[in-house]
Parts: sequence; structure tokens; C-alpha cells
Amino acid sequence: MITGALFFLPRSRRFAIERRLRGKEEYRKLQSADWVLMSWGKSGRTWFRVMLSRFYQLKHRLPMRHLLEFDNLHKMKPVIPRVLFSHNNYLRAYLKDWDTLNHFRGKKVVMLVRDPRDVAVSQFFQWKYRMRPHKILLNQYPTKGEAVTTFEFVTNPVCGVPRIVEFFNAWARALPELKDILIIRYEDMRVDPVSVMRKVLDFVGTPGTPEQIEQAVEFASYDNMKKLEEKRVFRGSGARVKAGDRKNPDSFKVRRGKVGGYRDYFDDRQVELIDKLVEEELDPMFGYQAANNSDDTRADTAPCVEQTGATVQNTL
Repeated sequence: MITGALFFLPRSRRFAIERRLRGKEEYRKLQSADWVLMSWGKSGRTWFRVMLSRFYQLKHRLPMRHLLEFDNLHKMKPVIPRVLFSHNNYLRAYLKDWDTLNHFRGKKVVMLVRDPRDVAVSQFFQWKYRMRPHKILLNQYPTKGEAVTTFEFVTNPVCGVPRIVEFFNAWARALPELKDILIIRYEDMRVDPVSVMRKVLDFVGTPGTPEQIEQAVEFASYDNMKKLEEKRVFRGSGARVKAGDRKNPDSFKVRRGKVGGYRDYFDDRQVELIDKLVEEELDPMFGYQAANNSDDTRADTAPCVEQTGATVQNTL
């Protein structure tokens, strides 16, 4: 209703207000959240959410119809934590704080990261086939239907690799502000999701049995996620786990999930230019430079890290 009332304002003003309103609501939830999952878009958050939802359902004998949405499972079983899933963009707009992570102080934070190159390609397909026109304008992406190639999108400083790298670097600079943070990588989840999930659950204080974790991981496997999306299993999840066009595999939320798959969309020269953006600009702590990888899979080389104060420890 509020955003509708803003319709006659200039677009830039209207979207600035809407971003702040979204941030205000997210900040309200943050105050009562038991822990936070922070990520950049298209970093595997939905996959992680499905695993986490299924784990809590198995542990507390709940039906599988609902994805975890902040406190919905908590309302069914108060022992289940309230989990805020945040990209930290609306929060920063509301708080007008683009340089720190101070608003997360006192909370346990799990930061999920993924190779910015794979993220940018995944966002291209999200923009092209799934993103609503209003969200495109709100996030300042290219206009719907605009003739933008994959390479142009991925190298765009507003929505591509340069912007993702900029945000990752800002997170890296601000990490010492947080006492309780666990950094996990999408690539490590692809290699050993059971191990990563076990570390997350132990970190947030809701450990599970090996059987519960393994069943949750199996439930969220690539093949099963595709089936769940096709059948629209999850109620109340909106477009989160629903294909944009069932006849177009690129419109599915669960599209490929391939580590290093960005290379498949570019020629050698374009790959070289994209790699250069990461090699020269991204903070090496995330482990995505070539020197940190023994082969092109980039899947199993950088550890999850747990941070206490300003100390980063290997937890694998």
C-alpha cells in the first residue's frame, strides 16, 4: 500500500524510498533473529535454505510443505531458530551504512559466498528469464528485453562481476567488526555438503545427527530440487522455487549449479578479461584467485573459516 502511494513520485525517489522501507522491515526482523545467513544473490542461498528447512523439519517432525521463512517454523516449534536471510543491500540503504557490518554485531552470522564469475552469469539468466520488471528497475539492472549479451551483463559495473567484487571486498574489510561469523563457500558445499551443513549447524547451536543431515542434503540434491521445482512442492514460497517457463531450462531457479560454468558462455579472450577482474581486484581471502586453485574446478581448495574477533581459523 505504501509503495503504491509513491507511484507519482519521480522513479529515482520512489525506488530510494522503497529500498529504505524494505531495509526497515529487514532491520526489524534482524533485532529478533537468532542468526543471519548473508549472501550475494545467486550464491546458492535457495539450495542452502532447502537443506536447512528439511533438516529442521526432520529434527522436529514437521511436514515438508514450507520453506524456512524467518520465523515461520519457529512459530510451529519455538525451539527452531528465527533465521534472517539477507543480501545486506536493503539494510545498508536503510541504515545509510555502506562501509561496515556494525548492524550484525551480537548476532551469529553465516556468510555464504560463491565465485563472482559464476554468480554474475547466474544473475544474467535470472534477469533475462525470471526477474520481475519492478525488481529490475529497483535494483538498477538493464531494462527488461534490452539487447544485452552475457558478456556485457557480466562485465557491467552496475550488475556484473565488478559490483560483486566491490561488495565482497567491503565485506572483507568489515569482517573484524564481527565476533561470531562463519564463512562458507558454495564450491565447498558442492564437494561435501554434509560437512559444510554440519559445521553450520554446530556453529549456530542446533546440531543434528548424521542421519538427519544426510537426509536433508539428499532432499536438496540437484536432481530432487529440479523435481521439487517442476512440481511446485513448497507452499507459500512464491517464485523462489518455481520455474519461469517450464519449457525453458534456463528459466528454472535450479539451472545448472556448475562450478566454473561461466567459461561455457565466453570465448577465450572474454574469459581472460573476466578472470582478470577477479585476479586483480578481489580480496584473496575468499580463495577465488588461480593461485588458490589446483585445477579449473575451483571446487575444493578454500576452507570454511570461522572468525572470532579479528582472528580467522581454518575449520575444515
